Amino acid sequence: MQRPWLFPLLSAAMIIAWSGGFMGIRFATQEAAVETMLFWRSLASGLILLPFALRGPAVSWRALGEQGILSFLGMFLYLGGFSWAIALRVPTGLVALMADLVPLAIAALAWPMLGQRWTGRQALGTAIGIGGVVLTSADAVTLGGAPVWAYGLPVLGMVTFGLATVLQKRRPSLTIVQRLCLQCLWAAAFFAPFAAFGGGLLPPLTWVSLGGLAWLVLVATLAAWGIYYLCLRLYPPNRVAAVIYLSPPLTMVWAHVVFAEPLTLTMAAGLVITLGGVALVSGREA
Repeated sequence: MQRPWLFPLLSAAMIIAWSGGFMGIRFATQEAAVETMLFWRSLASGLILLPFALRGPAVSWRALGEQGILSFLGMFLYLGGFSWAIALRVPTGLVALMADLVPLAIAALAWPMLGQRWTGRQALGTAIGIGGVVLTSADAVTLGGAPVWAYGLPVLGMVTFGLATVLQKRRPSLTIVQRLCLQCLWAAAFFAPFAAFGGGLLPPLTWVSLGGLAWLVLVATLAAWGIYYLCLRLYPPNRVAAVIYLSPPLTMVWAHVVFAEPLTLTMAAGLVITLGGVALVSGREA
């Protein structure tokens, strides 16, 4: 039965939850080290999913190792890249924009790894998207207080997440819940030494840090990915992807209102240009 009201409702929830991941890190790292928050976000999410993952098919040692590699690329480097960038005070909206360039990385990597042809439309979209990021980040570098090298962290995370996505496309295995659970637990293991030698394995017992952690687990991880997979099950992928592209504008406005982060007309123009490029790359699939 058609429910025309359901897609707008799910879309609004998904945009809020998706952008909430960037805002949650910005909020949680006010009183706790980013390594500590990432460790507990990954560990708590994995443990919550574990009972559901155990109901799936048996996991081989090879599959376990594969999920470790995918977790290193798609969670440790991706989450770590944009989280450390935010902790270094790269504008949160700009980090969200760079993170949403993942379709560009997937399109570029799918050509040599999956044999999918690189079209003129994708090449044009990539060039436009990169130009928009340069325009947006030029203003952000001037206004922000982060070191220049920190702006490369979300780019690294975007590329490695795209690589992890393509690798999973080549070797599909296990259920979605099992993959997410194992990758969260692997990510916790990767973040653990950084937390131990950084801010400590235990977060400060304050309302800010514990509230930020709860937000990261319940909203930014379980709700965001749960709604995302539900939408993919109910609606075409391109329609769902178009909704996710709305998260950077919301994040920019949200960060400007809550944390007084910079938001200029140049940044807004770069955002529009970038999203146009991403739409060209992912708008139609062969």
